[in-house]
Order: sequence, then C-alpha cells, then structure tokens
Amino acid sequence: MHRGRPSRGLPHARSEPPRPKESAISLAPPIRARQSFRHEAILWRDRDEYAETLIGFIGDGLEAGEPVMVATTAEHEAWLRSGLAESAGDVAFADITEIGRNPARLIPTWQKFLDGVGRDRPARGVGEPIWPGRRAAEITESQLHEALVNLAVDPETPFWLVCPYDVGGLDAGVIDEVSRSHPVLIEDHGYHGSARYGGRAHIEALLGAEFDQPPGTPAETTYRPAGLGHVHEVVLDEAAAAGLAAADARALATSCQRLAAGSLHRGAACGRLRIWDVEDAVICELADETRLSDPLAGRRAPLTTDRDGLWFVNQNSDLVRLRVNGSGTAVRIYAWKDGPGSQ
Repeated sequence: MHRGRPSRGLPHARSEPPRPKESAISLAPPIRARQSFRHEAILWRDRDEYAETLIGFIGDGLEAGEPVMVATTAEHEAWLRSGLAESAGDVAFADITEIGRNPARLIPTWQKFLDGVGRDRPARGVGEPIWPGRRAAEITESQLHEALVNLAVDPETPFWLVCPYDVGGLDAGVIDEVSRSHPVLIEDHGYHGSARYGGRAHIEALLGAEFDQPPGTPAETTYRPAGLGHVHEVVLDEAAAAGLAAADARALATSCQRLAAGSLHRGAACGRLRIWDVEDAVICELADETRLSDPLAGRRAPLTTDRDGLWFVNQNSDLVRLRVNGSGTAVRIYAWKDGPGSQ
C-alpha cells in the first residue's frame, strides 16, 4: 500500500479540508459531502506539472485504500513509476496506445475495472486517450469517447477519473474541445467547473455530425438479405488489392459482414457499402436508413447476442466510427496498412 507520500496535486473527494499542495497547479475545489462520479481534465505543460499533480492524486488514493488504474503512454508511465517508487506496484497500469487504439474499447475497459472493484467502493483512474501523434480520425473518436464517458458511468458510482492533456503537444482545437466533454478543468490558474460542458447535447452533436469524405472514388455496392455473403467477398477482394495482409483482409471482411447483418436485423431493407483505398488505410463504410437508438451501442459487453455486430467489430478493428443522424446510421471501419501508430 501507499507509504506516507505527502499529498500533492488533485484535491480530496472527502469532507476534510484539503492539505497543502506542492504542485505547480493550484487547486481549490468545492468540498464534497459524498463520493460520486467525477470526470475531470488536467491541462498540463511540462513533466513536473504532469508528474507532481498525478503522483499526488494516485498517492492519496492508495493511502485511502482506493484501487487505482492508470492508462497512459509508456513514457508517462515511467514518469509516474519513478515518482511513486515502491507504491507503483499497487497501481494497475495499462498501455493506452494498445487498449485505446480503437477508442470504443476504452469504456468497456473502465467498466471491467469498476466491476472488479465493486460498485460501492471508491476508485480512481487516470486515462489519456489523446496523445501527440494520433491520427485525426482517432482524435475525433477519442473526443466522442470522452463525451460518452459521462453517459456510461452511473452518477452514483464513486469513481474519480482524470484525463491529462498536453497543452504544448496537442493542437489548440483539441485542447478547446476538452472543456465540452469534462465538467471540471484543472489548469495553472486553478480548479474550476467548465462553463462550456455540453452533456447529452454535445454527445448528440458529435454522433450526428457527417463523416468527412476520404480522398478518391470508393468501390460501392448494395447489400440486401438475399446474398449477404457478397459483402464478405467484395471487402476481401478490395482489401487484398489494397495490399492488406491476408489475415487483416479477412478480419475486415468478417467485420463488414457482421455489420451488414446487424443493419438488416435492425430493420433496414438494404444498405450501402463503400470502400476506400487511401494512403494509410482501407476504410469500409456501411450505411442504412435506420437510426440506432443507443449511443453506447458496441461499448457495453453484450449480455446476450451482439445483434448490431458493433461489439464484435469494436473488439476486432483498428478503428470504428459511428454516426447517427437524419440520413440514418453509418459505421466506418479502418484497417491501418502499417499497423497502429502516428501518421
């Protein structure tokens, strides 16, 4: 357990007054009478600010007997391990570049952690879904993930999740978006609520946005209940022609067929499949006129059957993007040609 490390960084969630802070970030939160879900963003500018603030947050949690999970990059994990010293062994570390490669897998990861902890036991998490070098499409879906977290976790769950953002390493637009998905911001001038927090309306805006159009002319076909296997054949042929490895091409084709079957099960009479061969990926889009009602579809472990196919696809794809708007439902699957990583 934690061995008496002095408190630094984030404030306490309990009723006692906060102890003095040594972090470069000055925090003055409202005192909470009870535990509840907290989703907060830290806007950090240098290694010392990152490490001191989060080591204090993690250390306070360990001292209180709270389970702590940290999902960050290897570099940032090393910073935290160095500062935590022996206490690092009490933290569940995870490589965000692996578990967050497809951001749709992050909510199930946090839910598994909380299920293991138990609903009523306070717990803490550090999640860093956006880091310098992520592809633009990955960043957009990570921003959707951050908004959906506020819907996915029950407000009564005593889970304190903080998300670090590198002010110097990320684009200004990325930093600007943070205030819409996090109810509370922590930065150099203090700890404060976000006046721009968007809640459910922000989720609907993100899910309802139109996809950007990839370069080039896609291969296109229509799928119907009769001859659904045609989807697998078309995707397999196009993916192989684009240079995907045989195993990756088969995985992409299987995912597309699962989505097409889910589309028809949802009530679509038919759907449209489009396939782009772009510089770094093969992109498949399946669209129909129905409207998927659950914004968290594919982000909860299926209790029975995965009727929409989204759980399977999220678990077996490099990146999955979902949009639901007046045109219906569209899902894009990305298979990176050179594997996960930066552009």
